[in-house]
Amino acid sequence: MKGDRRPRWAVLDEGRTSFISALMIALGPLSLALYTPALPTLVATFATTPAAVKFSLTVYFLGFCLAQLLCGPLSDAHGRRPVALVFFSIYFVGSLVALLAPTIHILQAGRALQGVGAAAGVSTSRAIVRDLFVGQTSARIMNRIGLLVGLVPAFSPAIGSVLLTFADWRSIFVLMFAYAVAVVGGVYFLMPETNKAIDSTLIRPSRILGAYVMLLTDRRFVAPATLMGLVLGGLYTLPSLLPFVLIERLGLTPIQYALAMVLQTGALLCGNLLVGRLLRRINARRLVPIGIVLILVAGMGFAAERLSATPHILSFVIPGAVWAFGLPFVTPGTMTSALSDFPKIAGAASALVGFMQMGGGFLGSALAASAFPDPIAAVSTLLPIISFLAGLSYFLLAPSGGVEGSG
Repeated sequence: MKGDRRPRWAVLDEGRTSFISALMIALGPLSLALYTPALPTLVATFATTPAAVKFSLTVYFLGFCLAQLLCGPLSDAHGRRPVALVFFSIYFVGSLVALLAPTIHILQAGRALQGVGAAAGVSTSRAIVRDLFVGQTSARIMNRIGLLVGLVPAFSPAIGSVLLTFADWRSIFVLMFAYAVAVVGGVYFLMPETNKAIDSTLIRPSRILGAYVMLLTDRRFVAPATLMGLVLGGLYTLPSLLPFVLIERLGLTPIQYALAMVLQTGALLCGNLLVGRLLRRINARRLVPIGIVLILVAGMGFAAERLSATPHILSFVIPGAVWAFGLPFVTPGTMTSALSDFPKIAGAASALVGFMQMGGGFLGSALAASAFPDPIAAVSTLLPIISFLAGLSYFLLAPSGGVEGSG
């Protein structure tokens, strides 16, 4: 921009926006999935029950989901940058509490603080994109962000497993702490304020409630947001179940578990790279039905495990890889649709999408823990249901019978 005297690094072009948004948004899924290989270990370490250890996932989900609903409107009212710094500092404190936890209850408290702090990653990063870009440019950035949103939960269990092999469970929280330092530093030094319509009245309870009511009664938002909540909620449910299936039930070591997850990671990377090339000539919303079909196929694959007398590793790994491959086809178009029509409350819209995504993971994990004592039964029941609901949401909720018709 002519006359703009800000240093070049402080101007967020498409590349820098992609980088800083991905750095922020990756904090949430990293903190979830990096931790999951340690779940069986923590049961023995703290001499507690699997339910108590799984509850540390529940409080993380709960903190993450609820804090987003406040974080988004706060960023609309006071700016993206200060809100991000405050919430990431909360995550920083939570990482220290979890790292030094002497009991399972202190660990749960640390995880809750981490969830609250990580909420800023989802709600502010996507709002930043909406502040600066629309259309296919926004879709390309969302595709790059989507790579991190899907790749981090797919790749993090492998990193966690390696850390558990060569160190103890606290090393996982050392890595989370180090990442928190990087995020706070990145936001402080690299991120200028992008919200040009700051309005302090938006934080009034009546304005917050009004914004969320408006979003939840507008099908242009509800259709893509529900779809994102289901497809990413399913992907977030898997890490809470697969360690108990593959390590406890099928006898894999943490390293073997990490290797099994490489297929899912590679599938997500391939899908993202393919979608990135397709976005050069195809509207992002037209790719969504391809992703829906792939996720439905993955759901049927998980359901097919029920027909097998003896569970096999590939019965879980291959459908997970298909789901991961399909995710990048869904993310850019649905995220652009969910945010494009609400520029003045982009923070609230982004927060509500994130709430629905993590809420899907929270509900999936909670149902798995409460309704399915057998983790294999949980995977082969919940994931097919989630994929089926995703298909219904795509074909029934959007005004023209598909998400690509919204926005």
